[in-house]
Amino acid sequence: MASGIRFSTKLIHGHGFFDEATGAFIPPIYQTAIFEQPDRRTGETRLTDRGTELKYSREENPTVRALERTLAALEEADDALAFSSGMAAISTTYVALLKRGSRLVVPAQAYGTTIQLATELTKFGVKIAKVWPSTDSIIEAVRTGDVVLVETITNPTLRVIDVPAVAKRCREVGATLVVDNTFASPVIYRPLADGADLVIESLTKYIAGHNDVVGGCIAGPSESIAQLWEWRRRMGSIAHPFDAFLTLRGLKTLEVRFERQSRTALEIAEFLEDHPLVEEVMYPGLSSSPYKELADRMFIKKLYGGVVSFKVKGGRSKALRVLSRVHVIRPSPSLGGTESLLTYPVISAAKTIPEEDRKKLGITEGLLRLSVGLEDPEDLKEDLATALS
Repeated sequence: MASGIRFSTKLIHGHGFFDEATGAFIPPIYQTAIFEQPDRRTGETRLTDRGTELKYSREENPTVRALERTLAALEEADDALAFSSGMAAISTTYVALLKRGSRLVVPAQAYGTTIQLATELTKFGVKIAKVWPSTDSIIEAVRTGDVVLVETITNPTLRVIDVPAVAKRCREVGATLVVDNTFASPVIYRPLADGADLVIESLTKYIAGHNDVVGGCIAGPSESIAQLWEWRRRMGSIAHPFDAFLTLRGLKTLEVRFERQSRTALEIAEFLEDHPLVEEVMYPGLSSSPYKELADRMFIKKLYGGVVSFKVKGGRSKALRVLSRVHVIRPSPSLGGTESLLTYPVISAAKTIPEEDRKKLGITEGLLRLSVGLEDPEDLKEDLATALS
């Protein structure tokens, strides 16, 4: 069903589940560790739709499989794998694609744990090229055989990377491109269509969308997913059935949530840009953003996500004061959910980035990252105005 229908319909029906026996069309929670093996009726092991054995939930689970079919449809991929967290997806990708002597290109600005884990791989003989988070620097660093990991919109200063240009370079030299698309989501960008080899999403964020699930996914060609499936089986990093069920439910409203959050985020970015106590606002949807033109060229819709980063005058003491004075907005280190969250990157997402690198990258003591939820925009602006005053 999923291949010939549009994005909004894929969100609702992309799992393709229907129970002939009961008429149920919502995938149930298969909260079971084991499945009958072999099938007593046929004497053979049951297989999933991708040909893997259905016998143990560390390997395959029907609820998780329904989620994966939906994610594959949304990402315009052959197949997808769901993981217990976004970092489980990234770590499995590292283990599957890298070996002693491999070279990993990763921008110096990305989710801190992504960079930290990459750095730890050097003890296994993997070479790390940590580059400036710009399209030109990434392209210049890519060599034959590399694995390249980029974020569509970087965390936390919201630079937009020209994924098609990086993908072109990777194809030319025979490198593998992996794109973390969490800040954009498949609502506005699908990296595989622009030449990426694999796309990673944190399901915790926009996709599940309700701040009650931790998960991750990888989508891509069947051959790559088959290889990654073997590593997920060995590492035991599959998503749990109940989390998969909640993610499937959250997915149904992904598009409407993302559109509302993006529009509110632009409104708040413009409000903050005019505030006398705000030094700088980072948001690719602002007309003043150096990434606006690229974002408009890359993204499917004129939407830019629900995250706004801004620097307050007064540094650390002022930033902490703002965090302590918001009431509608909650201080918390995540994004993409229904509640608006305010994060202090130097003690959360960017904590593991060396201080010297943080300064060069503009991750200052006064930087705050706001994830806009579904509250009334006026209430959010009033909350920020009070906290900043």
